[in-house]
Amino acid sequence: MSEKWKKTLIGIVTGFANGLFGSGGGTIVVPAMERFLNVEEHKAHATAIAVILPLSVLSLIIYLWKTDVSAVWQLALWASAGGLAGGLVGAKLLAKVSGLWLHRIFGAFMLAAAVRMML
Repeated sequence: MSEKWKKTLIGIVTGFANGLFGSGGGTIVVPAMERFLNVEEHKAHATAIAVILPLSVLSLIIYLWKTDVSAVWQLALWASAGGLAGGLVGAKLLAKVSGLWLHRIFGAFMLAAAVRMML
């Protein structure tokens, strides 16, 4: 399979997960880029941020089109403020964490999310 088709397929699956679950595309796009496109861990995580932003905005627009806007915006504004602060700290730490530890931390978060969803 060509590189373009791999990228397109990863994008389709990531967009589907992001739209269906409201987020979660990063849990697909990061391992997919590492495994199928041979992207280095740090670059995969940084690229995931760039990929997830437009997907999340599109999902938000579609969701707002079908629901009560006022309830969503109040929650979204507060969560975004926290997300911006956390994103700044996380982006700074990304450059300082080794690829091995990045894998371990990401895996731990994925396992924690899986366990939480199962309970």
